[in-house]
Amino acid sequence: LRLGLVARSDGMTRVPDEIFDFFPMLRQLADRQGGVLSGGEQQQLAIARALCSNPELLLLDEPTEGIQPSVVEEIERILRRIHAEKKLTILLVEQKLEFAKNVAQEFTIMVKGRVAREADIHSLTDDVVREYLTI
Repeated sequence: LRLGLVARSDGMTRVPDEIFDFFPMLRQLADRQGGVLSGGEQQQLAIARALCSNPELLLLDEPTEGIQPSVVEEIERILRRIHAEKKLTILLVEQKLEFAKNVAQEFTIMVKGRVAREADIHSLTDDVVREYLTI
């Protein structure tokens, strides 16, 4: 987690308490190295480390990949809470549509590097999914 502090502009050297509020399990795992954590624990650690840098934008590339369903639900809950409490913009790249729909407020679909569709997440209907996201 302390690695995330290096990027802070305010010089903070202590992991903010809010990180452990969002990820209480990390407090219990603080004495372990990241490499011995489960996939879900590693993903939560990666998100927490990014938050330690106090970002204006949190970019997440498929945070659910290879993660068991119960941890996916926990990450979903945490991301919604982070957005609500910190007013932090989260740019999510995700293949699991239900997860993305539960976390996002807006969506953008790109085709061949160009924006093909963007709107409020509630506009992401089955027809739009069929048009752009199915083979």
